[in-house]
Amino acid sequence: MMEGACMVVNRAFLWSSPRETRLIEKLGVKDVWIKGLSYDSMSRVSRRRFISQFVGFGGAFLYVSPVLPAPMLEKESDVIRYRKLSNGVKIQDIVKGEGIEAHEGDLVEVNYVCRRSNGYFVHSTVDQFSGESRPVKLPLDDAEIIQGLKDVLVGMKVGGKRRALIPPEVGYVSENLKPIPDEFGPRRSLLSHAKEPLIFEVQLLKVL
Repeated sequence: MMEGACMVVNRAFLWSSPRETRLIEKLGVKDVWIKGLSYDSMSRVSRRRFISQFVGFGGAFLYVSPVLPAPMLEKESDVIRYRKLSNGVKIQDIVKGEGIEAHEGDLVEVNYVCRRSNGYFVHSTVDQFSGESRPVKLPLDDAEIIQGLKDVLVGMKVGGKRRALIPPEVGYVSENLKPIPDEFGPRRSLLSHAKEPLIFEVQLLKVL
């Protein structure tokens, strides 16, 4: 059952590292609900009921149905911790890449998912139904990309995956900043949440 749940999560572009998988198994996953990134706004990925446990920034990344008290974790290291930058951006390293490192001024190719802080889907380069991706190229330059995402990407290595909470002050302060959808509907949806904190899950594919 656990393998099935993780497979759905991966197709939804919620990358699950071995540590996260062990954490879920250890907690005895019952009902897991992923908001925003599944085949509909809230998809069921396991048939069993799950205890109340939040992973990420105050439960923004993973929402679970509260039923029983959470058991004590045996190993604190199983929880993926985040670090907070001086500008308020919070970053979790999900997978540390082993390829070329990205530096400020580089042009990079990435896949990403953008969600509101409550977990609801906003935009993604990965199709929610087919799983096909359309990576985007982003210059690591404050004049062209939202500052918060640039800070997330700088220092990443190819193959790496990060999750970040980006405050609006270093987010879409201008409608011309990337990444932004070309289509009118997704573009309008994204910009309508520009004054909110946004969650980005990003995978670095190439440094060009």
